[in-house]
Amino acid sequence: MPHHLPPDLWMQRIFDAKAARQGQVVRRSLRDLERVVGRAAFEQELRRRGYHAVLNGDQVVIFCNNDPVRIWL
Repeated sequence: MPHHLPPDLWMQRIFDAKAARQGQVVRRSLRDLERVVGRAAFEQELRRRGYHAVLNGDQVVIFCNNDPVRIWL
């Protein structure tokens, strides 16, 4: 995604992705997320949607459904 998008449009594009619409997962760079929208705004949107996200290295994995998330191993 272009880095010059406004924060609201950048976040909208995350949740408009085909995988997100199908209740699957999407991932984004933590650096980009923090730079464009900020953690607080992102966390607020996750709560509003009832979604979860995990950090792994420099990637944020977003679970675009309301199912519980469990760490397997």
